[in-house]
Amino acid sequence: MDVRLAPWSEPALALLRRINTPEMRRHVGGPESEDALLARHRRYLDMPATGSGRMYAVLLAGPGTAGEEWAAGEEMVGSIAYFRRDWRGEEIYETGWNVLPPYQGRGVAAAAGAALVALLRGAPRTPRTPRHLHAFPSVDNAPSNALCRRLGFRLLGPCDFEYPRGSGTMMRSNDWCLDLTPEAAGQPD
Repeated sequence: MDVRLAPWSEPALALLRRINTPEMRRHVGGPESEDALLARHRRYLDMPATGSGRMYAVLLAGPGTAGEEWAAGEEMVGSIAYFRRDWRGEEIYETGWNVLPPYQGRGVAAAAGAALVALLRGAPRTPRTPRHLHAFPSVDNAPSNALCRRLGFRLLGPCDFEYPRGSGTMMRSNDWCLDLTPEAAGQPD
């Protein structure tokens, strides 16, 4: 299975709508209104310009598509992101992902997560570059918690986590942490 990440773009709005279902959003407060969805899409498009992070469409690639941003035969099957956040006095990267139901349980999220970690570990580092990547899946979201473990994140424990950011809505999450420094690659965090 060839899974690739493509920077978020206008066509990804259709993917966002496919993710915006009761089933897909059951751990994060349920579906959003169309206005909220459009605002989220705009934020995703603007992320690179603001320096706050990056959203990607997860593509299931067809044969002969390596190296192309979008190619014939590719299907958008999910999303994954990283973005800066202050967490307990440290600037971190936060990550989150979605994989459409027909593609769940097939290794798509693991491949996308590994690609994102490789991208962040391979990026140029400055003194301001966050050292840690955190994921905050709901304590009840067994597949996402298992994915964190599979990707090498270390469980720091349960926490109350505001999602979406700025909403005042708290969810009970697990705080998973991964050291992004190149020397940490292959080492337990």
